[in-house]
Amino acid sequence: MNIEAVREYCLTLPLAEECLPFDDTTLVFKVLGKMFAVVSMLRPDVVIVKCEPELAIELRERYADIEAAWHFNKRHWNELHTEPHLRDSFVCEQIRGSYAAVIAMMPRRVVAAHPQVLTVQR
Repeated sequence: MNIEAVREYCLTLPLAEECLPFDDTTLVFKVLGKMFAVVSMLRPDVVIVKCEPELAIELRERYADIEAAWHFNKRHWNELHTEPHLRDSFVCEQIRGSYAAVIAMMPRRVVAAHPQVLTVQR
């Protein structure tokens, strides 16, 4: 999955937005101000996503193309090397899971004010 496809997919999720908070080459995708995916223009074959800790470990053990994300909390963030082995549908599934994980950690009143974010299932 190339960087353009990752960007397009992330922006299809309800209330998703992109920004460049770290530098001019790192795209960060947020929902309601919270980060759910990161991709660098310098490493366009890598997508960083949030994950439940147990699932993060399981995915790293199962797939050689998934590892703990560098410079992120290793318990919660995985780095997906999208080329050449990870299917696009799998990458999209991980992005959706990251989005859902971020929403799950938000206060109920915030989510209640934006019910469209609940339409995204893992």
